[in-house]
Amino acid sequence: MLMLEQLATGVSHNGALPLALAHQQLVKESPLGEVNLLATSAMQLAVAALQGLLTEQLSVQVQAQIDRTLIDHWCTNSVFPVGWQLPAAWDELAKDYRCADGWIRLHTNAPHHRQSAVAVLGGVTSTSEAAEAIASWQGQALETAIVEAGGCAAQLREAKQWQCHPQGQAVAQEPIVDWQMSQASLDTARMWRAKDAKRPLRGLKVLDLTRVIAGPVATRFLASLGADVLRIDPPFWTEHGKEIDLTVGKRCAGLDLRKAQDKVQLQRLMASADVLVHGYRQGALAGLGFDAVALRNINANLICVSLNAYGATGPWQFRRGFDSLVQRSAGLAVADEHKVYELPYQVLDHASGYLMAANVLQALRWQHNHQQTASAHVSLARQATLLDGVDTVALQQHRVDQSHGLQPYNKLLTPEMTGWGKARRLPMPVQIPGVDMFWQQPASKLRSALPAWR
Repeated sequence: MLMLEQLATGVSHNGALPLALAHQQLVKESPLGEVNLLATSAMQLAVAALQGLLTEQLSVQVQAQIDRTLIDHWCTNSVFPVGWQLPAAWDELAKDYRCADGWIRLHTNAPHHRQSAVAVLGGVTSTSEAAEAIASWQGQALETAIVEAGGCAAQLREAKQWQCHPQGQAVAQEPIVDWQMSQASLDTARMWRAKDAKRPLRGLKVLDLTRVIAGPVATRFLASLGADVLRIDPPFWTEHGKEIDLTVGKRCAGLDLRKAQDKVQLQRLMASADVLVHGYRQGALAGLGFDAVALRNINANLICVSLNAYGATGPWQFRRGFDSLVQRSAGLAVADEHKVYELPYQVLDHASGYLMAANVLQALRWQHNHQQTASAHVSLARQATLLDGVDTVALQQHRVDQSHGLQPYNKLLTPEMTGWGKARRLPMPVQIPGVDMFWQQPASKLRSALPAWR
């Protein structure tokens, strides 16, 4: 089955929510083969879900044009500072290291993840010290030690090793989208409905509890259609150079869920939201007191779309993870004797993000058509199975060039006064005549707004 068809089967809930792709036109080309195909297919499904919603709720049929070259750029970086520089996107210890039997990747961008890795490695303070400490470890043993300490790491595995691994086997059996339909009675009087084709998601309240890339890509897309997106982060969280790329269109607030009053405020936000998007590990949201039953009791209308790294089943379902780690676990990243080669951009994140946006739109359609609340779950590892056999080394010669490759779009860059300073942002990779896709809110720093709806 073709990649687009596989994704469409998942997003359409096996055809229960049909998607019409005939009203879309793909333009431009990409040299990135399956990587671009995965990102483009996910974008197509998000747009198709929007087209279905407009047809069903407003009797409006729209055409869409999707630029494959721009998708590659958006999956690399969408915003360019004017007169200043972005902070580094990676912590200095976040890299690939030689271990006794191969390679291992550390992910240390979050302070607590760095602390865990550093503690396991005996208090290292630099990449050279880390490399020296790691050289004597077996990859599997170090991965396990860091994960058990609360950190994030991934041993580099070959695809065949992942396919034989218990987690790889579990993920391969999971659906691309795991749909759950609630039988709880809805409050139909407050059920959201589209009212304006120009800004289709105007008035939709989206509570964003996601981090890093995948979830924020989803909510950035929803915000471009007019949704009121409120992002909540803990007091210690930072995302280095990615915040400006992914906070556009959103208000960013902070809550410390270790405090009772902040947990109460989160519950109030959930009670009045239309959609909850989160990237908590399996069981983590339930551990805070917000399992599926609690969420239904708080707000029976609340659509919940979620993501995790390694899938909803198997021994690693509770494991922390990120795109770069899943690439290494699943055999998408490969190495020679000198270095590790990864995909040209973090396509698992970006494709999963657009799938999540598609799932939100599909769940809105389902709620309107069936008076039931739908929830959907995706994982980075399940999307990775769609790239089995990708030639990662060959793709290195086609990495996205944003120094020269942007020239056709330079005149289309949009000025934006971000929370960090002046910048210019790429035009959207999708154009839909009759639909105004833009962001009312410029990119802003985390925790810069109040945790309340407008």
